[in-house]
Amino acid sequence: MLKRVVNTIKGYNLINSRDNIIVGVSGGPDSMALLDVLLKLTNKLNFNLFVAHINHGVREIEADKDELYVKNFCKSNNIPFYSKVVNMDLYAKENKLSKEEAGREIRYSFFYELKRKLNGDKIAVAHNKNDQCETLLMRFLRGTGLDGLKGMEYKNGNIIRPLLDISRKEIEEYCIDNNLNPRIDKSNLKPIYRRNKIRLELIPYIEENFNPSLNDALSRTSKIIKRDQDFLEITTKKAFKEIANKKSKEVYVLDIKKFNKLHISIKTRVIRYTVEKIKGNLKGLEQKHVESIIKLINENKAGKRINIIKDILIVMRYDNFVIKKRKTKDELISNEKLEINNYNQIKNYNIEVSIVNKDEFNFNKKHRFIKYFDYDKIEGGLYVKTRKPGDRFTPLGMKGSKKLKDFFIDEKIPRDKRDSIPLICDDNNIIWIVGFRISELYKVTEATKRFLKIKIDKEDIGEE
Repeated sequence: MLKRVVNTIKGYNLINSRDNIIVGVSGGPDSMALLDVLLKLTNKLNFNLFVAHINHGVREIEADKDELYVKNFCKSNNIPFYSKVVNMDLYAKENKLSKEEAGREIRYSFFYELKRKLNGDKIAVAHNKNDQCETLLMRFLRGTGLDGLKGMEYKNGNIIRPLLDISRKEIEEYCIDNNLNPRIDKSNLKPIYRRNKIRLELIPYIEENFNPSLNDALSRTSKIIKRDQDFLEITTKKAFKEIANKKSKEVYVLDIKKFNKLHISIKTRVIRYTVEKIKGNLKGLEQKHVESIIKLINENKAGKRINIIKDILIVMRYDNFVIKKRKTKDELISNEKLEINNYNQIKNYNIEVSIVNKDEFNFNKKHRFIKYFDYDKIEGGLYVKTRKPGDRFTPLGMKGSKKLKDFFIDEKIPRDKRDSIPLICDDNNIIWIVGFRISELYKVTEATKRFLKIKIDKEDIGEE
């Protein structure tokens, strides 16, 4: 078994020389076998070990014994040991999670906490070939795509799984042969959770009646799917690069014509890939949401929008569609005062306001995000805000004012952008719709004596 684990580590480049490896250890057979194997390989492969243990507090005295067992093993082998006591049941209740989900969140949160603290490189977990089989069956029964059917990966970011080619039977034999005497969680022997039912009831039934080598068969299947999935990911990234235009880290504009030429499989993946780039994950995004987006794109009605999940908004334009993070009310601006001859940091904007001479006015006057005004026409203070109902504006070149809403319509400014465009105002009027037009009332003329310069650093205004 040791040799096979070494082959897995080298074959999938799981551990590099001088890596700091944090091992998640419960005290059960799987994690103890993993810890013992890695301990024997530290000198050969030149890496450092740290152990992370979570006491879930569910099994009370037994949980304390688990912790003590792992702690003593680490002490005997000079392995740094870190533990944390939590109330998993309370965490599950407060966060509306199943006990399995709560346990996983707690464990990985602690692992990453230690990784930061210890300058760790990898987090090793003890998933084995049987776990892979259970995971694939669970996902298949729930309904999933290729992403789900590829199963757990040997290496996923900082998470490594050196035992993924090793069966549970081999692990149990290894524990006996090496006198590990691991702790046994008796709750794993009861069909009280879905995974336990699959392990204790479904898999034995399939092995007895259909395929005695189910673990090996599903392991091969996951590797085949992973290979095809890798190709599709490359194709998706290539398509994304060709059709998507990044406006900011939270806003992507995609070309409708190019998108519609893609195969439906790649369309789905491009949408998922874009959402993941914006959110950092795909939590909450289901196939039904992706299908709703594709339906919206097929209808191609400019101005239509859907809020697919809590914080992602899809907006249709004439020739493109936007996938963006939905702005919350606290991201809007309400009459923030600007200081003259100073830098003003307001929300995501750096606003520089200064009094300058005529020579500088002539140099920069055509810049979209640097504008000049007749300072002596300013009434009261200067402010930045976002629009509110009833706002009016006198655009440069017009004699009378018009509703701000009508100006946005005439300029074909998308509805989803209108609420977030900054407006520079004095006590009485809007003097500049940032990125679009200054006011006729405040323009520089031959009679201007003092020049007010306003510069906005954020240059994706109105282009999202």
